[in-house]
Amino acid sequence: MAEANGVDLVNVRLIRESTLYTDKLITSPRDAADLMANELALYDREVMCVLNLNTKGGVLNMNIVSMGTINASLVSPREVFKASILSNAASIIICHNHPSGEPTPSREDVLLTQRLKNAGELLGIELLDHVIVGGVTGKRFSFMEEEIM
Repeated sequence: MAEANGVDLVNVRLIRESTLYTDKLITSPRDAADLMANELALYDREVMCVLNLNTKGGVLNMNIVSMGTINASLVSPREVFKASILSNAASIIICHNHPSGEPTPSREDVLLTQRLKNAGELLGIELLDHVIVGGVTGKRFSFMEEEIM
């Protein structure tokens, strides 16, 4: 406990957990979707994750930033970029699922993507794509491929 005029010293660390195995570089939206589709397809609620990439497109790590309800997930730029900064990521790809199986983005998905793109520009961490996985249907949607970014 801090004294009356004391300041607490805090420490922030990146903790490694389980591993998704890939040595493949992420060079297209399909690469990102292929990596994350199996991970996200089986959730019964929306889950948003971030793939942190190095300068060559190698995956540094994956971070789940939000787990929501059947049709919504609360996402904050602060949470999205926290692991990216700690990982020294050059760029990111965000991915989330639509448990309904229909990967068409909602208005909120489009607004969030633009907000994260702007935040990334301020931080010097480029948002390369936002990929939506349509549950177990195998359908996918890429903001970059559809030129919405």
